[in-house]
Amino acid sequence: MSQQVAHRPGGADPAGTEAKAPLFSNLSARLFSGSGGALLGLIALFIILSFASPFFLTSRNLINILDQVTVLGILSVGATAVIITGGIDLSVGAILGLSTMVLGWLSHQGGWPMWASMLAAIAVGALAGSLNGLGITYAKLPPFIATLAMLSIARGLANLITDGQQIVGYPEWFFNLSSERYLGFFSVTLLVVAALYLAAWAWLKYRASGRSIYAIGGGAEVARLAGIHVKKVTIWVYVFAGALAGLGGIALASRLDSSQPSAGVGYELDVIAAVVIGGASLNGGVGRIGGTIIGVLLIGVLRNGLNLLGVSPFIQQIVIGLVIAIAVMADVLRRKKA
Repeated sequence: MSQQVAHRPGGADPAGTEAKAPLFSNLSARLFSGSGGALLGLIALFIILSFASPFFLTSRNLINILDQVTVLGILSVGATAVIITGGIDLSVGAILGLSTMVLGWLSHQGGWPMWASMLAAIAVGALAGSLNGLGITYAKLPPFIATLAMLSIARGLANLITDGQQIVGYPEWFFNLSSERYLGFFSVTLLVVAALYLAAWAWLKYRASGRSIYAIGGGAEVARLAGIHVKKVTIWVYVFAGALAGLGGIALASRLDSSQPSAGVGYELDVIAAVVIGGASLNGGVGRIGGTIIGVLLIGVLRNGLNLLGVSPFIQQIVIGLVIAIAVMADVLRRKKA
């Protein structure tokens, strides 16, 4: 098919201008939008903090950053799948809190072995996620309302289990999952996160079920007409996100050596910020695991750097909010340009 090219009045463009314009346009799009822009932001933030604080660029602090983003990284994998479908999950932090309390209660008061308590914590997260999915698909609740309701329910149940009291003291081997280092750098929880991201990347890229969530995010009705069971896939995406919230609760309990009903408060904002910063679109149909990794690291480095610089936690909340707003505005501009 031939394509007509508009010329400037008064004569043809110089030779090569029309060929170069798309090249530079594509290059700028890759560098300054989506995960490419987030990567540049991460590199710039890394350089700035290296000069701003003498404690930032040390092996101990870099390991600390990875430890701090472990839970956020786990939750963000599930949130990536949810956001690609065009949904949102505000309940991940509360489900994490509920799961970690189930873990503590079963292992301490219930007398369950740790491995069984860990499986139960993940199962509780998956159950909460399934209720989110059922509410969205069959009760026709907007994802915002369904997951907001689950946030309240899960947080209430987390406090109800022990009447708001924390549970402390886990077996030494459980605490070592996040504290003991292998090769001087990796903990078991870090290795689990790395394996999780690799598996999620392969699922989204190579599996039909993974690709179907992009189709649902692009247009649920079109996906249904194409033969995709939209309700079933949507439910399983929320089950997946809930199960990962349960896994995140286990990782947090291991790191803190305790279970707290207030665990995970505010995590939903950081999770959404990390996924959107990584290039996912809140309108659905767009998102990548690689971009989510960059978003998670950017949030972690930003929080760590602000702490090192002695910035007030209240100001940190303002900064994170501004980052979310900028990321969403960038997504809107990117879609308009497309």
